[in-house]
Amino acid sequence: MIVTDESGVETVNTTAPMTDAGEFSYTFTLPAEMAVGTAAVTAMPHNIDWCDDTGKNNRSGANFKSELASCAQPVEALTITR
Repeated sequence: MIVTDESGVETVNTTAPMTDAGEFSYTFTLPAEMAVGTAAVTAMPHNIDWCDDTGKNNRSGANFKSELASCAQPVEALTITR
């Protein structure tokens, strides 16, 4: 999980357990220097090819028929106030 503050500074970068459905829970303390405003929270499974929308398995090199995946980075907003 990565949290980037309003000014673009990465304030949290950590790993946490995630279910097969992509659900996770993580509690953290916001750094005092974190900018007020809308932060971005991004989370995805560790060490996967989340944006392989070419239809080619880049681990085996084999071509296969597959449903193309979105390459949009999953981002949720987090509002920071003081």
